[in-house]
This record gives sequence, C-alpha cells and structure tokens, in this order.
Amino acid sequence: MVKFIANNLQQTQNLAAKIAKQLQIGSCICLVGDLGAGKTELTRAIINALNNEPVTVASPTYNIVLTYDLPQFTLWHFDLYRIEAEAELYEIGIEDALNTGVSIIEWPQIAANLLPKNRVDINIKTINNTREFEITGIDL
Repeated sequence: MVKFIANNLQQTQNLAAKIAKQLQIGSCICLVGDLGAGKTELTRAIINALNNEPVTVASPTYNIVLTYDLPQFTLWHFDLYRIEAEAELYEIGIEDALNTGVSIIEWPQIAANLLPKNRVDINIKTINNTREFEITGIDL
C-alpha cells in the first residue's frame, strides 16, 4: 500500500497523472470514501491527464455511468451509490466496461463479486484541508 497526501488540487492532479500513465484496457480503479472525499475530483484529474485537451467531467451520481472516448481507450466512470442490487450492474454494462475499456468505479462495494482481482483500490480520507489517498494494486 502507498499513502499519498494532497494539500491542494495541483497535488491531486499530480497523483492522477502518475496513475493515468499506468492505465491500459482492462484496468479497473475502485474509489472508496465518504461523500465529498474527492472521488470525482480524482477521476476528473485522471481523465484530463489522459486526454489531449481539457474535458468536462461530471459526477455520474444521477446517470450512474458516463463514458469518455479518450485517445487510448474508452473510460467508463461509474457511481454505484444508488445501485441496490448486484443484478442492476448488468443492466448498466459493467461487464462490457471491465472487458473493453478502463473503469473507474465510485462506491464499488456492491460490485465486489464482479470486480477483477487485479485492480487498483484507492481509499480517500479527508483530514482537515488535506486528502489522504491509500492506494493498493499499483506502484507509483
């Protein structure tokens, strides 16, 4: 496990750039943290690190899944906060995402049985004005 402390947005973006360099088709990142911890902010920074020009990245809380066609692959951004049963995951295309692109999954707990064993888990904690990222499954 690697711990990374971000005191500002620039430091979060620097972490995102390091993560983005290692992603390839089939990569899966699972983000865990309280509401407002910075899951979508980290995802936004990863997507923008992968794209040739800035992309508007919204929270998929209401859509549940948003896709981004990036130069290297399609990135699927899931927010499973409102999913109540594992069966719903098939309806939103999680199997396709895990096999054909890169997936970033917020609130991944309900998908535990479907997630690849070879994935990146990031637990985000907000402490005062800093964010602490505990990262497993990737060497930074």
